[in-house]
Formats: sequence, structure tokens, C-alpha cells
Amino acid sequence: AIILVHWLLTVWGCMNYMLPLSYAWGNFSVLAVGIWAIVQRDSLDAITMFLTGLLLTVLTDIIHISIFYPSHDLLSDAKRFSIGMAIFSLLLKPGSCYLVYRMYRERGGE
Repeated sequence: AIILVHWLLTVWGCMNYMLPLSYAWGNFSVLAVGIWAIVQRDSLDAITMFLTGLLLTVLTDIIHISIFYPSHDLLSDAKRFSIGMAIFSLLLKPGSCYLVYRMYRERGGE
């Protein structure tokens, strides 16, 4: 569910090409690692990389949104929706990190 929600919010966040390609590449590559973590349930490396990637995308999302946020007069409804979904994804990431950390602990991480 974590991957599906973040995938959908990232797709909606990239709808208007307002955020650069590095936003999409960063988020989708972390979600690909998350799929790897789901497929290999016994791998501690996969879940560690997924957790690290989520934590790094929190920082990069803050930077992307703060740098590329458009001025008020250039903000259409579609752009407002797109940036809103990117911000919503950013707000959900700490909760996702907590859930992934619990999965890490279940798999034997310290």
C-alpha cells in the first residue's frame, strides 16, 4: 500500500512538468527498490535501501518543491493540484518511513 500510494502521488505530482525530471527519477527509483523489498521478503539489504531512499527523498522533495514552486500569478488549477499532490506525498513520507522501519525490525534489523 505504501508503494501504491506514493506511486500515485508521484505520478500526479509530475503531471504538469512543473517539477524537474530529477524529482520523478528520484521518487520512481526509490519505489522500484521498494518493489524489490516486497519481492524479496527475507532480504535485509532491500528494506534497508528502501528506507534509506525514502529518507533521502524527503530531503530532495523539500528542495525540489521549494526551488520550483511557481509564483502566484503563474499558478493554474492543474499546477496547484500537481504541487499539492507532491506536497501531500512529502507529508506522508515520515509515516511511510516509520512503517518501513517496523518492517526492517521484523526482518531482523537492529
